[in-house]
Amino acid sequence: MRLLHRSVLSCLVLLLTLLVCAASNVAETDTLFNVPTGVQTRWASMENPDAKRGGGGLVGFGRKGSACKPMEAGESLVMAHGDGTGIVRRMWVTIPDRIPELMRGMVIRMYWDGEGKPAVEAPLGDFFCQPLAKPVVFENAWFDNPEGRSFNCRIPMPFRKGFKIIVTNESPRKCEMFFYDVEYTLSDKLEANTCYFHAHYRRENPTTLRRDFEILPQVKGRGRFLGCSLGVIADTEKYGKSWWGEGEVKMYIDGDTDHPTVSGTGTEDYIATGWGQGQYSHLWHGCPFADGEGYRYCFYRLHGPDPVYFAKDIRVTIQQIGCPDRNALIQHMKKSGHTSLVRIGDGTQKMTLEGLEKGEPLSTFEREDDWCATAYFYMDKPVDELPSIEPYAARVKGLLPGK
Repeated sequence: MRLLHRSVLSCLVLLLTLLVCAASNVAETDTLFNVPTGVQTRWASMENPDAKRGGGGLVGFGRKGSACKPMEAGESLVMAHGDGTGIVRRMWVTIPDRIPELMRGMVIRMYWDGEGKPAVEAPLGDFFCQPLAKPVVFENAWFDNPEGRSFNCRIPMPFRKGFKIIVTNESPRKCEMFFYDVEYTLSDKLEANTCYFHAHYRRENPTTLRRDFEILPQVKGRGRFLGCSLGVIADTEKYGKSWWGEGEVKMYIDGDTDHPTVSGTGTEDYIATGWGQGQYSHLWHGCPFADGEGYRYCFYRLHGPDPVYFAKDIRVTIQQIGCPDRNALIQHMKKSGHTSLVRIGDGTQKMTLEGLEKGEPLSTFEREDDWCATAYFYMDKPVDELPSIEPYAARVKGLLPGK
């Protein structure tokens, strides 16, 4: 009788699951076949840069006459622009030479509603969730690179009065061919609480001991933190091949000062894996590039199903904390000459070569490494107070061969 009861209960659970999935599929399909009145589709590319009605394929008799554009050093290109209300739906870019000079030297800037300050300012690779100038195959909910040679973004980007997207080649190298599509709609009906898309890139090379790296410096307004793409080049000369990712993510929300509302438990924990991190890419979290020899890592965490809202302000940080192996650390200290580390805590306690050889306890320790981040967020205004992007030389330092 008890087995029969369990069998009936299992069948009911399965039936309920199927009904929920069916309802979800119907809802998704319903949004596909309900076509909004008056909304117009536009698609900017080099075949129709202004996305004019009937304005595509005017060069070379419409036979692929203007598929791409070379971009000289210092040159800018308006990828897309539009007036009125609408939503940028998708962006795609590819270049033949995906080298550090261009991945970090070409900068994407986006302007909403005629503002003179960009809401989005990031290097090409970093914006498209591929930091450290490392194009690799990956796919997540909003970004992907199908075969390691393209850049795709599908985050919706609303505007009320107009928009402009510009790419600038700030490198000393010529980009031989710049291909792109920007797909958007016009005359969309936006709700009063619709927010603007922002993206902010920053790098610290190196970080400062015991000062947490800011993924997103404080911004003031109402909005939603969408997540981030992160890159780390661990300092193996100073710390050897010891684990660098014990640091916790902290989110200071709506007036938090000394202590955050949101506190994680470790770097790899934040991207939903554990006990270190290897190469993988999932829908909302991943590590598409993990170089265990060079100790270079690229990883992301996107907050889709788990929204991070803020009503007044937000600031997002991550700590730089390492975890040693006793024997490996002793050998590295002897070889490198770096014989003292700062234990985690109040910053006054040391972990020394002499102490380790005498059997003193190990502990996690403070680090200084090379970190970069691109933070994605929505906010209720088309501009933010964040500083401009760092100069080209600082962006490529440590990424070029021999430099």
